[in-house]
Amino acid sequence: MEIIKSTTNYNFVRLMKPAVILSLAVIIIGIASLIWHGGPNYGIDFAGGSLIQVKFPTAPDADKIRGAFKAVGFEGSIIQQFGPNEVIVRTAEASADPKGLTSRVDEALTTAFGKGAYEVRRIEMVGPKVGKDLTKKALLAIIFSWIGILIYVGVRFEFRYALGGIVALIHDVLITITFLSLFDKEFDLNIVAALLTIIGYSINDTIVIFDRIRENARKNIKMPLMDIINASVNQTLSRTILTSFTVFVVLLVLFFFGGAVIHDFAFTLLVGTIAGIYSTVFIASPIVLFFEKINPSGLKRKK
Repeated sequence: MEIIKSTTNYNFVRLMKPAVILSLAVIIIGIASLIWHGGPNYGIDFAGGSLIQVKFPTAPDADKIRGAFKAVGFEGSIIQQFGPNEVIVRTAEASADPKGLTSRVDEALTTAFGKGAYEVRRIEMVGPKVGKDLTKKALLAIIFSWIGILIYVGVRFEFRYALGGIVALIHDVLITITFLSLFDKEFDLNIVAALLTIIGYSINDTIVIFDRIRENARKNIKMPLMDIINASVNQTLSRTILTSFTVFVVLLVLFFFGGAVIHDFAFTLLVGTIAGIYSTVFIASPIVLFFEKINPSGLKRKK
């Protein structure tokens, strides 16, 4: 299905500089936001502590819940709305005795609301050492994915293509983290899974365009690389729009109707998908052109 004619000739490369400036501005805003918030809003997976999910018949009073937990020794508890009548209580304490923690939670809630006026749906605990280990492994997972893709694209194409692809992937992750920080979203293992999904989706879209660039470059040796990149992006534009639109619709459905459990996961994928489409067109391909100017390939082209 071709919704945009292959003969279309939008000058995407011309927008390289404005696109880079826009991306740098967003990333700087993200860095400022992280500094303002004191770093990422780590979830229990990374920060360690306890997470208690409680359901009430009606919307509960957050201050009353906080006071109830404080009375049994849970200082500085964070209360987060989770659905209409549910809350998530986060505390830095991670007890080695799960039964003891459960009894303290029941004691706090029974005193404040009465027995049977609540339902504890789950209690999760992660020790500080485990949290640090998970943080390290999550970071390594993202870095190793970049390295693996760098090697794959470098072997399949050329180093300049690999460089463009990796810059685009790093761009996508940074843009996504920026929006997670701006909206104060919790950074947990689900978010790491979403970031890895974004990396895979983005590089797939980028490789499609790179493949067309390489094909056109072989057919038109004397054509300037800028024109080849523009032609390749235009030729694959219908495919990019169709695949991106279908993915975007699915993510919108998950975001609005998937429930609170996967809300942040869907939000991350939405932002990352948009960033991936943008970087494929305006970041990855122009990086190839920029690197060609610094270190020209063996093919002779017109200036």
